[in-house]
Amino acid sequence: MFIAKSVRVDIADSSKIILNDCYIGPETDLISYSGISIGKGSMVSWRVQFLDEDFHLVSYNDKKPKDGKITIGENCLIGNNVAINKGCIIADGCVVASHSVVNGVFLEKNCLIAGVPARVIKRNISWQH
Repeated sequence: MFIAKSVRVDIADSSKIILNDCYIGPETDLISYSGISIGKGSMVSWRVQFLDEDFHLVSYNDKKPKDGKITIGENCLIGNNVAINKGCIIADGCVVASHSVVNGVFLEKNCLIAGVPARVIKRNISWQH
């Protein structure tokens, strides 16, 4: 596992950040109140923001806020300047393109995810370190 010197970690007492033999690039923010898990072999580029909390409660139409935990699968590649927000799940082998804003759940493996908001733009991809 490698964590760059300029990574910022802000974690609540009730939260856990699990980094499984992965690479975390410089100027990345890991801000966790619910939990963040990054799978084995995954690489996070520079200036990526993981934020599992809104820091305020917004309720509407009697809907509960979604769970804040963020889960990144194994062998994923997260490009630079990506925002990964609360409740996100990214399946094994996925690549998230630079400057994407990820708000959803992506359960399909080996996809290219890109955009604002992020969506699957290619399937059955592969990448190498």
